[in-house]
Amino acid sequence: MKKLLLASAVSMTMIGSVHADGHGGTYAFDDEGAHQFVTFKISHLGFSWLYGRFNEFDGQFVYDEENPENSSVSVTIDTSSVDSNHAERDKHLRSEDFLYVDDFPEASFQSTRVELGDDGEADIVGDLTLRGVTKEVTLDAKMLGHGEDPWGGYRMGFEAQTELALKDFGIPMDLGKASETVEIIISVEGIRQ
Repeated sequence: MKKLLLASAVSMTMIGSVHADGHGGTYAFDDEGAHQFVTFKISHLGFSWLYGRFNEFDGQFVYDEENPENSSVSVTIDTSSVDSNHAERDKHLRSEDFLYVDDFPEASFQSTRVELGDDGEADIVGDLTLRGVTKEVTLDAKMLGHGEDPWGGYRMGFEAQTELALKDFGIPMDLGKASETVEIIISVEGIRQ
């Protein structure tokens, strides 16, 4: 659910490690080719892991190659697209107990700054709005690669992750101490516009 932010984080990751000439610009997420994923992982009562994803989201990132710390990312997620591979569980995840999609059909992430690391990675800091609550979150991001594609375009890919506390976003369901946080993993491929 907080996976939305992850998508944002992925975008930011690119900011940290790319310093080659000619790679700057605005990149749109490749939603047509389905080369993007916002996934999550949460403990189920401390007995197993529950994995899921959001099937519908869109965004873009702007990469400033001369000053990567000035790069930015924005992401919008359709919270009703949550998919844990189980229809009844997904119905519950969409309810007031979790995402409350009837009142909050979208989640969003907008970066506010990028902090470059010495290891070619970056922290993408920004505002995540989920279930009507906006909180600052940090995405640990890493650029996976960039270059020309076979169709004459130019692409960049990133991966990012973060961990969110359910209570921070007003999610009332209590599944015990082992299930208080959710890990978000985002993998995004952007096409330069």
